[in-house]
Amino acid sequence: MILKTHMARLAVAATFAATLGTVAANADNVVVPATLAGHAAIPAFSFSAPPADAPQEAWVSGKYTNGATPVRAPQSLERNGLMRPFFGQPLQGFSGYAHRRADDGSLYALIDNGFGSKANSSDALLGFTRIAPDFESGTIAVLDRVWLHDPDQHVPFRITHEATDQRYLTGADFDLEGIQIVGDTVWIGEEFGPYLIAATMDGRVTGVYPTMIDGEELRSPDHPSLRIPATAGTDWKLPRSGGYEGLALTPDGSLLWGMLEKPLVDETGEPEGDFLRVLAFDPSSRAWTGASFKFALTPGAVAIGDFNFIDDTRALVIERDGGQGHPSAACTDGQSDGCFDRPAEVKRVTLIDTADIDDDGFVRRVAQIDLMDIQDPNGVDRMPVTSGDIPEGVFVFPFVTIESVIRDGDEHILVSNDNNLPFSAGRALNVADSNEIIRLHVPELLSAE
Repeated sequence: MILKTHMARLAVAATFAATLGTVAANADNVVVPATLAGHAAIPAFSFSAPPADAPQEAWVSGKYTNGATPVRAPQSLERNGLMRPFFGQPLQGFSGYAHRRADDGSLYALIDNGFGSKANSSDALLGFTRIAPDFESGTIAVLDRVWLHDPDQHVPFRITHEATDQRYLTGADFDLEGIQIVGDTVWIGEEFGPYLIAATMDGRVTGVYPTMIDGEELRSPDHPSLRIPATAGTDWKLPRSGGYEGLALTPDGSLLWGMLEKPLVDETGEPEGDFLRVLAFDPSSRAWTGASFKFALTPGAVAIGDFNFIDDTRALVIERDGGQGHPSAACTDGQSDGCFDRPAEVKRVTLIDTADIDDDGFVRRVAQIDLMDIQDPNGVDRMPVTSGDIPEGVFVFPFVTIESVIRDGDEHILVSNDNNLPFSAGRALNVADSNEIIRLHVPELLSAE
């Protein structure tokens, strides 16, 4: 009954004129102000021990981050001021927040695949963590770290640690990007398949579900069944790193909505449009419902970072381009050092209303904030250096991947970055980014209808 009720809300949009709906979906939204109310960070160089029964190779990570030849000598390579391979497992890359919090109010945060690709992340163990930002001190407490493992062999392909008892999952197996908790089940959206993964609260996998559209499995070039050559539009219809970047849960717990990060490609291999597909999954039956809608990207945005509901129908979506660093420190002609070659331009949090879907399937965009123009009149910013000429009283969030957003009370939201350790350096030139969490006062955004 709850499922039917939510789907009925989505159907309300059919009463809107198609022309008006399409205009609403693609129009430039009103940008409302955001004020920095809190700022906390975990330093980039932060690590934890792997589980005691993990394979020995997990005690040194990042051995495959320098091309095809492994580098096994710890701390022998420098990148953005950090030496790798690393002792232990990095505490890095927040790639999604669960809508449900722990009883003490702490956040469940997903950690992504490790170092950015299948090829370089086989020694990075997968999992999620429970964290508590303290905006008074500017620190983030890591309360738990849960490691994903598959001793019951639910993963439908050979994994890195296939021959072990616990079968800990690695970044060569999945790329984790979205997390939600329904009852005692953790649901995770990932990009390589793309798949939805179900697990217990202690990380034991209970199911892996391929993405189905119109009765066919959706695949990316990283799907485990594909081999070279594979043809775009035929063998795969989702670009690499284009799977579930956002996984939202309706507040009643009845539906998971998976938002793909990039547009599908057509039979010619070209993007079908400047919009993303959003697909519905019923966690109770563990099946795709067939329902979907489209999200039109802000001009200049190439992907989304996270997706979370704030009430029964309205949700927040992070939109971003592929740049990092403040535009005032952009490289000029002939310049290559001491500048950002591709600075950040489009970093937004957009409010949508899933009760308003037009005849072409587009969700209504309501309002948004600009993460490159956050007001900071009280000097809440805790970072010592941000490269570029930043106006007085302005705070910027100039990261290539901003991947977590959640409501935090009546007038605030929390936003955080994935720092892509050790590769991203958007806050300060040639300095590995930390994991930052910002608390934003955004009453106009949250009240927009």
